[in-house]
Amino acid sequence: MPMEAGRIKSLIEAAFPDAKVTIEDLRGDGDHYAAQVVSSAFKGKSRVQQHQMVYQALRGAMGGELHALALQTQPPPEK
Repeated sequence: MPMEAGRIKSLIEAAFPDAKVTIEDLRGDGDHYAAQVVSSAFKGKSRVQQHQMVYQALRGAMGGELHALALQTQPPPEK
């Protein structure tokens, strides 16, 4: 069964309470998403580390319920 965009967003926001999360269903099939996540938790982390943090937040759904996720992550801009 496909994963709903709202559930993806909820899992990410639970792990990163300050995150700004945008989810887009790329094909309308509930199986291929793009996500943009901006969180202060990513500050000082490499892109790979940031993506690993998001995958952990998804609690093992990648490769199962969630087939494909094009992921963009970054810390918020410096003020």
